[in-house]
Amino acid sequence: MIDEQRLSANLAANVDEHFEQFVRTYQDRIYGFTLRLTGNPQDAEECAQDAFVRAHRALHGYPPERRRELRLRAWLYQIALNVVRNRVRRATLRVVPFDGVIEETLPASADEQPELASLRAESRKKMATLLRQLPERYATAVTLRHVHGLSYAETAQILEQPLGTTKSDVHRGLRLLREALEPELLLEARSN
Repeated sequence: MIDEQRLSANLAANVDEHFEQFVRTYQDRIYGFTLRLTGNPQDAEECAQDAFVRAHRALHGYPPERRRELRLRAWLYQIALNVVRNRVRRATLRVVPFDGVIEETLPASADEQPELASLRAESRKKMATLLRQLPERYATAVTLRHVHGLSYAETAQILEQPLGTTKSDVHRGLRLLREALEPELLLEARSN
């Protein structure tokens, strides 16, 4: 996979020649992100495609210097978030599980015990369910920061809000997740 700076430089030189490489680099991440927000594979696919179409149009409108300086990942996530928000403006955005069916059913390695793999899959499902129950602003911030691994600065840029607000949203989202897990952890501790 090509690094972001080299890809930006390639796009600055020739958008059409390097756009396929741009799509291949980010398509899985953007689809996964839109799927978490829409909760529907078809909507997610359409949103991801629309985000790439908008990105292509925007890149053609930018001078080469601006294309070279773009932080592509954060820029594309922001486009995808705006597409999803526009598409489901009336509905509340939902966060869906971030694990695929295969990932949930197969052990991470051949040596892993089936019971451990099952417990791990159950834990991921529980966390995904709790994440879906958070208010949209917290769920989106936590998803970008902790599921997709973006920095706080990139997350703030995507959400178009100050860095401090983003840190606060992530912190509050994590606190709500912890609070939701506490009763279960207390019961588990008492039974052991």
